[in-house]
Amino acid sequence: MNRANATLLNLAAVGCLAVFLWAAGRHLDGYKVQIINLIAVNIILALSLNLIYGFTGLFSLGHAGFMAIGAYVCAMLVLSPAQKEMLFILEPPIWPFSVVQAPFFVAVLLGGLGAAAFGVLIGFPVLRLGGDYLGIATLGFAEIIRVLANNLPRVTNGALGLKGIPAYANLWWNYAWCLLTLYCIVKLVRSNFGNALMAIRDDEVAAKSMGINVFKYKMISFTLGAFFAGVGGALLGNLLTTIDPKMFLFVLTFNVLMIVVTGGLGSLTGTVLAGIVITVLLEWLRFVENPISFGGYEIPGIPGMRMVVFSLVLLMIILFRREGIMGMREFSWKGFLRFFGRGGGAR
Repeated sequence: MNRANATLLNLAAVGCLAVFLWAAGRHLDGYKVQIINLIAVNIILALSLNLIYGFTGLFSLGHAGFMAIGAYVCAMLVLSPAQKEMLFILEPPIWPFSVVQAPFFVAVLLGGLGAAAFGVLIGFPVLRLGGDYLGIATLGFAEIIRVLANNLPRVTNGALGLKGIPAYANLWWNYAWCLLTLYCIVKLVRSNFGNALMAIRDDEVAAKSMGINVFKYKMISFTLGAFFAGVGGALLGNLLTTIDPKMFLFVLTFNVLMIVVTGGLGSLTGTVLAGIVITVLLEWLRFVENPISFGGYEIPGIPGMRMVVFSLVLLMIILFRREGIMGMREFSWKGFLRFFGRGGGAR
């Protein structure tokens, strides 16, 4: 299939998505629309982690920290000075956040850039580590960010958090950022740069011997992943209209990691599919946390039980299908049309 036909099919797919979003906004209730919004945000976060872990082989557990930075920067920029004056009860907000207000797109972009800046800052020391040591170091970074958010009342309003954030993150904004993230990462991994990342993932020593500047490529991948994690955090904060330090615990990183592993490390198609499935199931399985009547007996609800279920599912995937839903395979229009062409011939 030539590039022109593939481009037309991509535009048609985007058009179908736009029609679906328009219909969802008009005909679905607020709860279902919220889940559809969460799907877009989770896909952004999972794509950013897959770039770091799946394509570069960097075992990073710091996504919650990058999300927190993006969420707080964006929230402080979209809130008006009058709102910030009302929210900051203990101490006034620090300048320039006390006086500045930015459009939503600019605020999200700066949230991502703020997270990317921290990615560069911690990347220099921690990317010299590898394996589990890198995971522990990045997990420590995420915990440090959460503690700082709790103890910098002039920047984050401390444990009180930020409330009344304008709900700009609607279906159109979230899916526009989702498509932009997907487009950028697809272009990246299909380029020579992406080939270098996968060479580092497969054999770092061999990549060095081929003349690849391993540290530079790791740093760029880590920084880009941090940027899109910050964008996802910014959108999440505006979607929920409230943020506080307790939101950014390790479980947030675990949820994103679960999507990446379920979809398949190194598969963008798998990440998108798993983002949809996991987000829907996380909401649907809330019933296991409520009291259940079975055969005349009532089983009391156990808070957090759905995460136990998902942890067991993730364990089963790691044990019996380590490659995830898609492995490293990707969707292509050529394969898609060939598959349905064979189906049509069979009929």
